[in-house]
Amino acid sequence: MKLKKSLVLIIAILLLDQISKFYIKTNFFYGEEVVVFDWFRIHFIENNGMAWGAEFGGKAGKLFLTIFRLFAITGIGYWLYTSIIKKSNTVLIVAISLIFAGALGNIIDSVFYGVIFDTPSNGIATFLPNEPYGKLFFGKVVDMLYFPIWSGDLPSWLPIWGGKPFTFFNAIFNVADTAISTGVGLLIFFNKKAFPKEELTA
Repeated sequence: MKLKKSLVLIIAILLLDQISKFYIKTNFFYGEEVVVFDWFRIHFIENNGMAWGAEFGGKAGKLFLTIFRLFAITGIGYWLYTSIIKKSNTVLIVAISLIFAGALGNIIDSVFYGVIFDTPSNGIATFLPNEPYGKLFFGKVVDMLYFPIWSGDLPSWLPIWGGKPFTFFNAIFNVADTAISTGVGLLIFFNKKAFPKEELTA
């Protein structure tokens, strides 16, 4: 797979990711939900960028996470470039391209969204407002894809969680997260193709 094809894939994912986030941010109230199917909904939330909306260390932790991501994506970009130069397996290059695009998509939110959007408590966000909600490097990641495939009470005989309400799958994510997960999945399920023995021993 050549560099040009990799760039086309990355740009396509970035456009889809950012257009979807921009649309949700400027057309949905925070927490608003649209039911597409019983098992698929558009649900607008934001988080500081960690998986499952986890947070740590307040503003310092948020800044550390954003800076760490910038270093990480530099490493991923170098990995992608060297893999293309070495003419590695297409599966590997596609996987790295997906991971790179997804990581970059969420980094754009974290770095810039705090200064290009506001977040009114009872309104829809404005693009390039007079009073943005944050500062550079302190933006929140926009999520909207929700797949509550099954909801109900767990069997009472289960330890700890028995009888309690449960939703599968209750994570809310975005196009960038999907790209990262797909890339990682390709590396796991097609490990032998992505990392053939001749490359590992070279």
